[in-house]
Amino acid sequence: MPVLAAKDKKNRKFFIMNSEPPISLEDLFEDIVAKAMRGRHLSESELAERTGVPRDVLARLCRGEFCDEAALAKVATALSLSPRALAMAASRVWRPRPVSVEGLGMFNLPYRDMRVNAYLVWDPATKAAAFFDTATDSTPLVARARALELEVGSIFLTHTHNDHIAALDGLRAAFPGARAWSNRAEPWPGTETFSEGAEFRIGSLRVAARTTSGHSPGGTTYFVEGLARPLAIVGDAIFAGSMGGGLVSFADAWRNNLEKILVLPDETVICPGHGPLTSVGEEKRSNPFFAGEFDA
Repeated sequence: MPVLAAKDKKNRKFFIMNSEPPISLEDLFEDIVAKAMRGRHLSESELAERTGVPRDVLARLCRGEFCDEAALAKVATALSLSPRALAMAASRVWRPRPVSVEGLGMFNLPYRDMRVNAYLVWDPATKAAAFFDTATDSTPLVARARALELEVGSIFLTHTHNDHIAALDGLRAAFPGARAWSNRAEPWPGTETFSEGAEFRIGSLRVAARTTSGHSPGGTTYFVEGLARPLAIVGDAIFAGSMGGGLVSFADAWRNNLEKILVLPDETVICPGHGPLTSVGEEKRSNPFFAGEFDA
């Protein structure tokens, strides 16, 4: 049970704490390079020709050996990545700062050989609550909501890949009055659908839906305002230090991340579908896919 809800006895507020080592980054630098190569439609041999990097050096970089910083910089430039941020990723010197927000619960659960996130968001004043994605096991999600005596009124799906919706039936059985929602561009049986710009409420909290497709046809980012910091629950659009695979369209995924997520206030907490929490400000500085757009 990696993430627990604890009560501060002095302030009587619930907050997020982690009883285990920090959640690992979703992607290492070689994963970032591989995603960029697929997205830019470049093979290893084509990348070697374009950069002038010897093929043996490039092969080592692609395997995850940080063997030549100058060669990595050439690779980054050819793939429209930030050389500075990619070198930081390869050096493993960066990870996002820990985040704690009253009204945000994170669940990091196993799925096959990886882990996937789901979120519980609630209004501390009214106890109104909603789940965002379901991950793979409804048991800890239901237990947390009941322990906090929350009234769950909604279940929002960021997209419909199985690891993100596997526990939907369990959540709906536990909270039969909750309305489940999916993007009209990616509907799921038994859910109500919405379009770009739809707005919702969780008690006094405001939720705005932004379609951030590319990884999936109707991938959605939910921008939540009203807590101590705004939240962007992004599914697999963007990760701490990386981005989703752009399975439908890498170009659309990249553009939507830049134009619909990274335009949010820097203090916005990014809640990704995999890996640790991060923030808009940190991704603008440190994400190899996007930092070059903001470097002075």
